Amino acid sequence: MSLYTGKILKVDLTTRQNEIIPLNQNWAEKFIGGKGLGFRYLIEELSPRTDPLSQENIIIFMTGPFAGTNIPSSSRTGIVTKSPATGTILDSHMGGTFAAELKFAGFDGIVISGRADHPVYLCICDQAIELKDASGVWGKGIYDSEALIEKELGNKKYKKALIGQAGENLIPFACIGTESYRQAGRGGAGAVMGSKNLKAVAVKGTGAVEVKDKKGFTRLYNEAYKEVLANEDNQWVMEEGTPFLVEPISEMGIIPVNNYTRGQLPDSHRISSKKVNKWTRHHRACFSCPLGCGKLTRTKTGMVEGPEYETLSVGGSNCGIERAEPIIRFNELCDDFGLDSISTGNVIGFAMEMTETGLHDFQIKFGQEDEYLKMPGEITCKKPGRGELLALGVKKLSDRVGGSEFAMEVKGLEFPGYDPRGAYGMGLAYATSDRGACHLRAFPAWDAGSYEIEPNVDVVVDQNQRFALKDSATICIFNHGFQVAEITGFLSAGTGKNFTEDEIYLAGERIWNLGRVFNIASGFSGKDDYLPERIHKEGLQNGPHKGKPFVKGDFAEMLRLYYEKRGWDENGVPTEETLERLGLLSVKDRFLNRGKQ
Repeated sequence: MSLYTGKILKVDLTTRQNEIIPLNQNWAEKFIGGKGLGFRYLIEELSPRTDPLSQENIIIFMTGPFAGTNIPSSSRTGIVTKSPATGTILDSHMGGTFAAELKFAGFDGIVISGRADHPVYLCICDQAIELKDASGVWGKGIYDSEALIEKELGNKKYKKALIGQAGENLIPFACIGTESYRQAGRGGAGAVMGSKNLKAVAVKGTGAVEVKDKKGFTRLYNEAYKEVLANEDNQWVMEEGTPFLVEPISEMGIIPVNNYTRGQLPDSHRISSKKVNKWTRHHRACFSCPLGCGKLTRTKTGMVEGPEYETLSVGGSNCGIERAEPIIRFNELCDDFGLDSISTGNVIGFAMEMTETGLHDFQIKFGQEDEYLKMPGEITCKKPGRGELLALGVKKLSDRVGGSEFAMEVKGLEFPGYDPRGAYGMGLAYATSDRGACHLRAFPAWDAGSYEIEPNVDVVVDQNQRFALKDSATICIFNHGFQVAEITGFLSAGTGKNFTEDEIYLAGERIWNLGRVFNIASGFSGKDDYLPERIHKEGLQNGPHKGKPFVKGDFAEMLRLYYEKRGWDENGVPTEETLERLGLLSVKDRFLNRGKQ
């Protein structure tokens, strides 16, 4: 089937054997690629009760159908595994060029199982597959490791996905980096690689992606480029990037400040794009994308691509840090160690509040820049004392030392940068996300101040499906204009099969429910669709939503309606009728039976 290479590479690190198998084309049609296709392969290969850090877990690198083509912002890599942070299904995504290079090498995805008996990295050069010794780079950060692997291979064309010391040390919020400054950040996929003694995957290819209807594909590209990508609506992405969000989100009263106690930052301009862009040296784009949202920023204290809004807020204002320079340095440290800056900033903010309230002395308070910048290193090496404690993540840390009522997490994944007390839809999105608190499963933050129940539920249900579809087509979230119609058109022209918009929209619903099936089989239920007690019991201390908690009864009604509209029962379990309509009933039955073996 054109657009796809038709091949999946399977690598067993224990036996050091690899196998090239045909892509299941029926799955490709129903689950598209990226998130969806990765979910389908994971659920086929894995027992639901598998320990995420055991050698029985698998990690999947999955491309999308448009990776390697000229479709802008479509060459992201979906990384799928069982999360060590939450125990849920996990898909985390990274930009850059890795996915395109994997397609050029002849593969739609890689499924990696087992555990090597010593540090290795996987090297793919077209159809030549080799496990190479990684002892020389084990213990090094992502920046040095990438440079050393490149030197050893003697070719700058290799694209690499790799971990830093955080992944090696099994920190549950360790990420996977590529091209130094881009990360598959959330949920701990880096720790899964570390548990397998897998330092990196390096890939280089000389092939190309076949398109069935080249004229039709090109016509659609030209239309879409002019109408939905290179337009005024996307100027902010090119000119300012996500730091642009700092000031409007603060004005809305939903930016996290001092562990989500306040929703406004009076001097938000000090960490906004106006400040950050003063240090921007040049822009960088992912494969075949004109937006160039990556901005290399250099100060006297460090250099990063970014920082993005989430780091500026959760890793900055949430920790009482109100200057851009230390946040840039914090971002640089997280990128090099291979830490998710969202989870890292959240757990530091939690520790700061614990100290200030006297519940536990972590010897760090809000706004203490010097101590704050010590934390990424202490967490990464699990330094005895506060480092090893913070390395647990917010949920497990609060279980150990207290403070669970203001531990800002869902299912073990720390909150991102939008307070749901001012945006009810974001609260529902966090609570029902397949991987825990996440703003990339639905994003109704722009409806801040809307406390209506059913309209917010409708938005989240619809966006769940649309976001699942985009993550499966591996279309960047910044490409706002590429929606169901555009994806349908490109799939039809690219493969020669006539898809309908209804079919493609249904695929998003199918993928969303497949993730729920995995989580239910892994032991999750409606009781895990919660928000922290702080959200329900305390109002924000400033801003337009001051003094207004998220009414618990409103949340319960939103959850009830959400389940109803999703076709799930009162416990949040997809009904047999829903699964049969989506073609998932046999998948669920086989998966559950495997878990009982």
